[in-house]
Amino acid sequence: QAKQQIDRVEQEMQAFLNQRRTAETNIQSTRETLEAKRLRQQELMTRQSTVQEQIKETDFVLDTLIENLPEEANGSDWMERLERVGVRINRLGPINLAAITEFEELSERKVYLDAQFTDLEDALNTLIEAIRKIDKETKQCFKETFDKVNEFFKSYFPKVFGGGTAYLELIGEDLLDAGVALMAKPPGKKVGNIHQLSGGEKTLTAIALVFSLFQLNPAPFCVLDEVDAPLDDTNVGHFCNLVKEMSEKVQFIFVSHNKETIEMATHLVGITMQEPGVSRVVSVDIDSAIGMVGTS
Repeated sequence: QAKQQIDRVEQEMQAFLNQRRTAETNIQSTRETLEAKRLRQQELMTRQSTVQEQIKETDFVLDTLIENLPEEANGSDWMERLERVGVRINRLGPINLAAITEFEELSERKVYLDAQFTDLEDALNTLIEAIRKIDKETKQCFKETFDKVNEFFKSYFPKVFGGGTAYLELIGEDLLDAGVALMAKPPGKKVGNIHQLSGGEKTLTAIALVFSLFQLNPAPFCVLDEVDAPLDDTNVGHFCNLVKEMSEKVQFIFVSHNKETIEMATHLVGITMQEPGVSRVVSVDIDSAIGMVGTS
């Protein structure tokens, strides 16, 4: 029986100890809550003081602001709005105290660049108009020159070939980019381009074209280097006749080994080499020589 009483007393003591621990835990929790409340109170007081200072800096009266607040004003809503405004302000970055000066400088720079752009635009328009005018005049001049050369070429070709026809043909619609094809029909052949001609025919065709250009704008003299080399006797005769005709306007200097061509010249210059490596120039004035022969 005494043992039972002891057990009961121990159980009661254990129950009291548990209650004590629970009470201590509650007390500690209450202390922590009170401390948190106290810290929160200090935080709010600090924020209040900060806000009051900020309001003073803006020259607003706190009582007036409170009176003007709408009746449905809600603290949480205003905090959300304040946070959004704060985020927008942060996005703007730090305040640049030199922004006004920089803005004025950039404004002046913009005015200057706008003026420069206007000048360049005017100059560009002037250049475009000048290019159009030059292109127009170039096309007109090219077409006139092409037509004249073509007419001369049509007349000279039969002279060097003793017949046949030839003409120049533009390839392409744009005169500034168009190519020029030379179409020729020697006697007894079909019309074709210059690549279909023989070596002698190409030479005669080229001579006709060169003389056509000289006819358009004669030069003081013309140098021909053995252009008669690939020609037969008949074509050499045609070539010589054409040179005689052109010699009334142009002085010809030509190199030749052809007897008939040499006979056509009025002044001969021969190069001989009687000794190896030593050249000798022999000059003969045909007209003077003929005069001397006639006198003798």
